[in-house]
Formats: sequence, structure tokens, C-alpha cells
Amino acid sequence: MFENLSGKIEKALHTLRGKGSITDINVAETVKEVRKALLDADVSYPIAKEFTDKVKAEAMGRNVIQSIEPGQLMVKIVHEKLVELMGSEAAEINIKGSPAVVLIAGLQGSGKTTFSAKLANMLRTKRAKNVMLVAGDVYRPAAISQLQTLGQQIGVPVYTEEGSKDPVQIAKNAIKEAKLKGVNVVIVDTAGRLAVDEEMMNEIAALKRELQPQETLFVVDSMTGQDAVNTAKAFNDRIDFDGVVLTKLDGDTRGGAALTIRYTVQKPIKFVGVGEKMDALDVFHPDRMANRILGMGDVVSLVERAQEQYDEAEARKISKRLMRNEYNLEDFLSQVAQVKKMGSMKDLMGMIPGMDKLTKNVEIGDDAFVPIEAMIGAMTPYERRNPSCLNGSRKQRIAAGSGRSIQELNRFLKQFEDTRKMMKMVNKNGGKLPMGKRR
Repeated sequence: MFENLSGKIEKALHTLRGKGSITDINVAETVKEVRKALLDADVSYPIAKEFTDKVKAEAMGRNVIQSIEPGQLMVKIVHEKLVELMGSEAAEINIKGSPAVVLIAGLQGSGKTTFSAKLANMLRTKRAKNVMLVAGDVYRPAAISQLQTLGQQIGVPVYTEEGSKDPVQIAKNAIKEAKLKGVNVVIVDTAGRLAVDEEMMNEIAALKRELQPQETLFVVDSMTGQDAVNTAKAFNDRIDFDGVVLTKLDGDTRGGAALTIRYTVQKPIKFVGVGEKMDALDVFHPDRMANRILGMGDVVSLVERAQEQYDEAEARKISKRLMRNEYNLEDFLSQVAQVKKMGSMKDLMGMIPGMDKLTKNVEIGDDAFVPIEAMIGAMTPYERRNPSCLNGSRKQRIAAGSGRSIQELNRFLKQFEDTRKMMKMVNKNGGKLPMGKRR
């Protein structure tokens, strides 16, 4: 996400590196490159121009503090303006009601149904809400069964009415049932079309009018670029939605929609979809997104994801085993499983400051742990608990059983041993590397 934009903005800002002062000439040169980077990312020209004009005016109006280089100051200004462009701060979803009704709108293929289930999962697991999903797409083949499958997967009931073709009545009946069952939040999935048309707009407008939802969210595929902005405007003109959801931000998107959709419709981006899994949904934070665009990473989101998957009891157990020098491959495998739950490896790497540059031309797939899991899986329980027993014949059997080479196995075992020693040292020193071991 944003790799091209991030690289081009960084290159543009590099113009001011090493300069002694900010001048009309070097600022104009930098701003021109930033504008080109935004246009390449599918940001419309009027918005790109207005953005860079604000950056230029701010840069020329600031005095350069002696301890800050012009290049650093320009990065700060661009960061501030990006945050401002994307909405300044995260926007809350309104789920006050008995029950609260959340209406989901958007084109066909934008990811409405999947988002509906992800939102239900988030509200159930993180906000302790009793949620019901409503299958309101009565036209698309398999739409109802898709929502039922997702609902079953996350443990959320799905209200359906077989044979009915009236989405307004279906939703009204669902809300009545929700009241009887003490449901806190009703999420209504709706039908879409391949393009904006009057029939679809009339239907979603009728749903909004009849249901009076506390929250109406417009779901858009961020990979559609500038078209996403135009579609958002058409929907907002008709139903005056409360917020935007950007899906597929983990894909090969140029980022223009995320940067300009809020500016165009003056409605906040509330959520972003960052993967296929049901927990791959993030609240949109403009400041964190600006950090990632400028290659600063997103440590806060990384820590939040880690905390969600963090098993405190398991961590304490592993800590004790480390101190007793008993940390083994079963413990290691348990930690790998927790890391995998946090999301795609590429996405996680992008959250670490500077890591995007180090891994720019490196393919980081979600199968990065597969060889390691295969090698540990080919060991007996005794071998996993006692890796020091692995002699030549045992290693040959494990290599053959896992489909890896002896060299790969030896390399992994050495890395494991080095990691074990380092973790023990860190544990002994209260979470700090001892002097002489810092990297």
C-alpha cells in the first residue's frame, strides 16, 4: 500500500536534504515533485494543486529552527498537511440505540458483505456488543449464503427471509426480532450494482428513509482509484452517508482514494480493510496513515495488533522457561502462531519505521513461516522439546520429512539458538540489550 507514492514523495523531499536554508527556488522544486507524486497516485489535479500550494505557503512562512534541517522541516509540513487532508483525527462509529442500526451501501464488488461481517466481528469481540447481520441483498446470487457462512464463522446470527424480494420489509422485520432478542447492533447489508443507477439509488434511499439508521457507511474498493471518489460523491449526494470504508488497502493500490475521498465528500473515512481475514479491519487514523505514506512506519498500530493477539499467561510461561534455559522449539512455534494472527507479513513490515526501504525489492509472502513450521512439524515431540539432541541422522530424517535441505535445517537451528541466547539476555536485563550487544 502506498509504496509508489511513499517512494516518490521521499525522493521529492530529498531535494531539500543538505540545503542550508529554505528558498523560493528549492521549495518550488520540491513542491513540484510532490505534486507529480500525488497525480501519479491518482489524486485529482485540483486537489493535488491545492495541497501543494498549502505546503509551499506553510514552508515559506516558517522560520527554520537552527537544529532542524530544511528537509526535516518540509517532511513535518507535508505530514501535517496529509493528516489535515485525510481528516485530522479518527472518527467514531455511532452505535447508540436500542438497537443501533448500521446501514451498509456501495457498488457490487466493493466488499460490502465481507465488511459487514468484519464490522460485526469487531463490535462483538472488541466492544462486547450483541450483533445481528441482515441479508438485504436479495438480487446477487449467493449473497445471502455468503453472509450466512461469514456469520457462522464469527459467531453472529444472520437474519434472512427466504423468497422475499423486499429489502425494506426484511430489514424492518429484522429490527423487530433484534429488539425481542436484546440485540445491541443491527448491520444491514444491501444490494449493489456494477455502476451507479437509479434503481439502486432509489432502493438505498428508501432503506435510509424507512430505517432511520444511526450510522450509514459507504463501502468503496480503494483499488478503483479516482472512480472511487466519483462514486462516493454520487452516493453522498443521494443518501448523505456518515462515513466511508476503504476496502482492499492491502492490495496494489496507488492510494489516491484514501487521500482525497474525505476532501471531496467532506465525510470521514472510518474503517479500512487490510486483508481477507475477519479480523483484518482497522479504524482509520489519518496521522498513522500519513506516517506510513512518508515512510515513518506505524508503530502504534503494530503495538495494538500485538496486544490483541498477546497471550499474557503464555508469555509469562515462556519467560520463566527462558530464565531456566528451557526455551524450546514448541515455545518458538507458539510464538510464530501469535505473530501470524497479527496480519500479513508485508503489512506488519510496513509498520516498522525504515523497514519498507530494507524490504523494498524483497518478496515477503504470508508463507514466510511455512519452511520453519514444516521442519519443526517433522520433529518428534521429544526433539522439539530438546533440540540439543538433534544429531546427524535425526537431522537427515527431519530434512527429508519436511522437504527441506540439511543446510536449511542447520541454518534455522543456528538462528534459533542465537535467538534463544539473545532473548535470555534481554529477559535478564529487564527488556534491554546489554552494552556491547546493541545493534
